[in-house]
Amino acid sequence: MELNADPLSLLRTRTSEKWTAYPSDVLPLFVAELDFPLAEPIVDALTAAIRRSDTGYEPSGVELPEAFAGFASRRWGWEVDPAQVSTTTDVSVTIVESLRLTISPGDGVVLNPPVYAPFFDLIAEAGGMPVEVPLLRTADGWELDLEAIEHAFIAGARGYLLCNPHNPLGLVHSAQQLKELAELAAKYDATVVSDEIHAPLTYSTSRFTPFLSVSQTAREHGIAVTSASKSWNIAGLKCALFVTASDRMSAVLSQLPEEVHFRTSLFGRIASVAAFTDGDPWLDAARHSLDANRALLGTLLAEHLPEVGYLAPQASYLAWLDFRALGWGDDPSLHALEQARVALNPGPSFGTQGRGFARLNFGCSPDVLTEAVHRLAAAR
Repeated sequence: MELNADPLSLLRTRTSEKWTAYPSDVLPLFVAELDFPLAEPIVDALTAAIRRSDTGYEPSGVELPEAFAGFASRRWGWEVDPAQVSTTTDVSVTIVESLRLTISPGDGVVLNPPVYAPFFDLIAEAGGMPVEVPLLRTADGWELDLEAIEHAFIAGARGYLLCNPHNPLGLVHSAQQLKELAELAAKYDATVVSDEIHAPLTYSTSRFTPFLSVSQTAREHGIAVTSASKSWNIAGLKCALFVTASDRMSAVLSQLPEEVHFRTSLFGRIASVAAFTDGDPWLDAARHSLDANRALLGTLLAEHLPEVGYLAPQASYLAWLDFRALGWGDDPSLHALEQARVALNPGPSFGTQGRGFARLNFGCSPDVLTEAVHRLAAAR
């Protein structure tokens, strides 16, 4: 089963960032929003809430933790204790609050550029100092540079902000590398905060491994943060999860101010429960369509822009494109916008390793994706 994107005429009536940031002649393939219609279980749950005027404050309860635990068990064989799941407004907040509790002001926090641009600011917001340990490019793709990570810990870094699956590369870290990372964290008394927001969008050709599932060591030194927001396109509803798997880390999160949990949106909780409980068929259809698009993008680039480097992601609907051979400068997204009227994310915002690159969102219709590549090719 495939999921068809909404037509452009309907998409342009949306009022989200993707559809209001640029004029109507621009194809917006930047911010991580999907062009698919909302999953029916989510529509039904939100509509029912509106009809009963259920628009108050978010209560404490086990409904969402249990829904996520069920999803994690079905999809990844990961047995999550609902008692070790709590909520807040979004994954950015889960990251900042987790780091605040586990580092001291001025501590280094390792991250792996090119990486999700807000990570740099989130570390600073938590009082830490970003310590860049770039990913290693291998013959087959990318991997963590464990030797350099250990050097960063030796130098005093006490936090690690892991992106798993990795944004913008779509890299799904191997279980073995995650185990070794956990051992390093234990050796140097560091905490790993694992952002797993793109995990449900891992393609069938790869296997996602939750960080907290790899070993008891990982559970003693890790906090997972996640949300239904990216996979079911409900970022505006504001709900994210903290997940722990040991008494030690649960005790750390117990220090969070109550207000952090009360920032969860009631609608976000309602939609997330529907997604994790009844959203599997929609998710599978979305992954099928996105899988076709990641292949289509490769075909289009090979035919029309063979100079552009592209390694198909193992997860997510974001493509990391290497424009350096075209000579479009450090930030090729500027040329793409001005000359092709295609909006991409600027590569340098993901770290200095992103110079000459741009991120493209292929969570759209095949027609829009095809038109975008044709426009980019014409702008050479």
